[in-house]
Amino acid sequence: MRTGSVQKDRFLALFPAFGEGPERFFLADRLLETARPGNLPAGALIYSEGDPCSSIAFVLSGAIRVYKAGENGREITLYEIGPGETCILNASCILSGLSYPANAVTIEETEALLVPASSFRSLMRESEAMRDFVFSLVSSRLSSVMALVEEVAFGKMDERIYEYIKERAADGVLNTTHQKIADGLGTSREVVSRILKDFERKGRASLSRSSIRLL
Repeated sequence: MRTGSVQKDRFLALFPAFGEGPERFFLADRLLETARPGNLPAGALIYSEGDPCSSIAFVLSGAIRVYKAGENGREITLYEIGPGETCILNASCILSGLSYPANAVTIEETEALLVPASSFRSLMRESEAMRDFVFSLVSSRLSSVMALVEEVAFGKMDERIYEYIKERAADGVLNTTHQKIADGLGTSREVVSRILKDFERKGRASLSRSSIRLL
């Protein structure tokens, strides 16, 4: 089997929306023809707030964190992008001609196909399948961002921290730092440390260096 065929099979396995019907196979070919491979190490800054968007990444492996940073240095994660996804803010930036409104950084080593902005705009004009894919992603991301707004506005921070750890823990243990939890929830490290210490006093968690165990 040719390399191009293997690449297309892998792409369609991750992005099945492009594998249904003749037009969608044509769309996959167009994407693969114009895209260039991108291999990024963990912690690589893809976009800073205010950057122009020269391309859009279709993630094949790894993960990207999209976040906002305040003037006081605090951060809040808007969403994460994994295999089979792309960034809706990136798409919006390209289609509107505006600058990127947040920051995007790789959480782990990430492999992606980078489609030039001009090619992406052409595909959005010409392909109903591409529009369907992007609009479906918009709907999904809006729901997750609305849930985030509700958590920030109405959720209690101790409950949010507990749920954050619970969702990400393996066998009840999460290897992370207080600062990373703070960045993910849009609060300060001091607040996270204080609440975790309270969890420990109440027997809800056991703390060690860069590790939290739920009890």
